[in-house]
Amino acid sequence: MIQVLSALTASTYKHALKPLLFRLHPDTAHQHVLRMSRVRQKLRFSDPLVRKAWAHQDKAVLGQTIDGVFFPNPVGLSAGFDKNIELAPTMKTIGFGFMTGGSVTLHACAGNPKPWYYRLPQRKALVVHAGLANEGVERICARIRSYKDKTFTQFPLVVSAAKTNNARNCDDTEAIADYVGSLDLLKDMPQVRVLELNISCPNTYGGEPFTDPKRLDKLLSAIDARNITKPIWVKMPINHSWKAFDALLAVIVKHKVRGVTIGNLNKDRSGISTKELPPDVKGNLSGLPTQQLSDNLIAKTYKAYGNRLTIIGVGGIFTAEDAYRKIQLGASLVELVSGMIFEGPQVIGQINRDLVRRAQKDGYTNISEAVGASHTRRSRTKPPKEKAA
Repeated sequence: MIQVLSALTASTYKHALKPLLFRLHPDTAHQHVLRMSRVRQKLRFSDPLVRKAWAHQDKAVLGQTIDGVFFPNPVGLSAGFDKNIELAPTMKTIGFGFMTGGSVTLHACAGNPKPWYYRLPQRKALVVHAGLANEGVERICARIRSYKDKTFTQFPLVVSAAKTNNARNCDDTEAIADYVGSLDLLKDMPQVRVLELNISCPNTYGGEPFTDPKRLDKLLSAIDARNITKPIWVKMPINHSWKAFDALLAVIVKHKVRGVTIGNLNKDRSGISTKELPPDVKGNLSGLPTQQLSDNLIAKTYKAYGNRLTIIGVGGIFTAEDAYRKIQLGASLVELVSGMIFEGPQVIGQINRDLVRRAQKDGYTNISEAVGASHTRRSRTKPPKEKAA
């Protein structure tokens, strides 16, 4: 019955709601979705219905304790969709196992001049040029504290922190102070379980300075000095060669970093005609154009650093097949945004349901056993027991 309801929802989204949303400019559609979700959150009586229709939880098979945090399932919301962490209850209700909010910055940031988004439907891609727009970490921290106590129970909140997008922060000293200032406000919040450092947003003043190994070492040394006890992940670029990517990882493993998120937007637009993507449309690619780049880097990172770093796989996840492939290549967790936009919110539950089927078919009792299986190696940890909330 639940699968029938999920399939019906998928059909309704594909044939009714999605065509309406896709007639709107993507910036407008995004704002409508945020507005509708905020309204729905006030109607808490709808939570059980939404959860039953869309979510799928099987903690015995999908639950894992990673970096000391329990994740009820491995499918999370990637950073960039809920920039100001306004929709945490909705993201939990529709079945995500965790969410990454932000990226947040020390100072409020209006972002780049609009438009921020451009659709490439045939490629299952969005062109993104938001430029780290957010209300600033202090205001966002206040919002996080305002949520009911159970919002983040068995729904870990990861907060992505970046440097404020302005000309002043092109200087490394100012930029590092910006990161550290945000982390100082976030590090002691019990609602925040993991901190992510976004060093790879390509749509900002000064580019990506901390994707240079020496400058990254300087940033991470400053963060080490803050004695942060929460797990720290680093969000990585995906257009680097393996040699350049590995140089960043070699720096990361020398510091108090537990994991890497692979990865950010694809900056290579060369394979897309100017008719399909006009030159005056600014931004970089999310969705399917990131898939192969992400997969390749996940596989190489796992082979080189799988015993040291947790890997969070992002990029081109539309189905359980996509998610499971990333897991078998070495990702312990996966995140998506474009998949939800193109397939509908019920896709999270569909992915989780099919992950259970795939794991059991392969003889695994827990999804953690599938991590890195493409390399003919078992997961580095046994399936963990769920801890009491």
